[in-house]
Order: sequence, then C-alpha cells, then structure tokens
Amino acid sequence: MIAWAVLRIVGSAAALVALYYALPLNHSSAWATATMLVIGLVVFVGLVAFQVGAILRSPFPGLRAIEAVTTSVPLFLLLFAGTYVVMATRSASNFGERLTHTDGLYFAVTVFSTVGFGDITAKTEAARLVVTGQIMADLIILGLAIKIILGAVSRRRQPGDADGAQPAQRPHR
Repeated sequence: MIAWAVLRIVGSAAALVALYYALPLNHSSAWATATMLVIGLVVFVGLVAFQVGAILRSPFPGLRAIEAVTTSVPLFLLLFAGTYVVMATRSASNFGERLTHTDGLYFAVTVFSTVGFGDITAKTEAARLVVTGQIMADLIILGLAIKIILGAVSRRRQPGDADGAQPAQRPHR
C-alpha cells in the first residue's frame, strides 16, 4: 500500500513538473495567464475536495492525507510559477529580469516558504499583487486546506466508521 502511494505521489509530481516545463509560457498573453491561474486554482480546490472524499473513504486515511498534500501543493506552486514566468516574459520590469521556468518555480517556492531571499523581487504593482495573492493563498493552504485534510483523517478514524473499526480499549484499573 505504501509503495503504491509513493508511486502515485512521485508519478503525479513528475507529470506536473514535466507539463510545467513543456508549456510554452513565454508565448502567453496577460489574459490567458490570468485565466490559467484562476482555472488552475479552481482545479486545485476541486482536487483538494476530491482528496478529502478519498481520505474519508480510505482504509488508510493517514497515508491518503500525505498523498493529498504531496500532490496538491506542487500543483499550487506550479500554477504561480507559471504565472510569474509569463509575467516576466510579458514585461521584464515586473521582476527586474526575465524568468526561466526554473526561476519561476524557485520564486514561487521561496514565496510559499516565506524565505524570500531577495534575489528575485516583484517590481511592479501587478507583480506585487500576484505575489500578495500567492502569500494569502499560502496562508489559506497552510491553515485551512491542511486542517480540512487532517480533519478528514480524524473523522475517518472515529469509532463506528463504515469499515467497522473500533478504538482500542484502555484496560480498567
């Protein structure tokens, strides 16, 4: 079961990263970028909802929760990384330089982790608004999405679940 979960995690992350690097992000328009980000975030929310349902149905909810987090977060980060690459390509003034796919991913991860090395910075109001949006979404993901996923694990492990699992009894003294 663990090996299968690891395979799904690695496979989905590899597929997402390969798709990200294959996309011709340097040929997108500003509207296409905004649309891509909004649709991507809707897909992200749908993926989290699907994952919560899968956790509630799983005989191994903890393992399924780990899988949910490790497949959802890369999607989220790659959505913002792609947006940053397109913004930097459309106007070098957005970030002070053009960003490669790797630069965009690096920047999205540093914003997500709140490290912020300062080597890549948002220079225009539009870029700062997108980065601010990512920061706010980061807080939501770190707070709400993880709480929902862990709540699903906890709920699934409660006595009287569909699989009939009962909590271990403590010995009486």
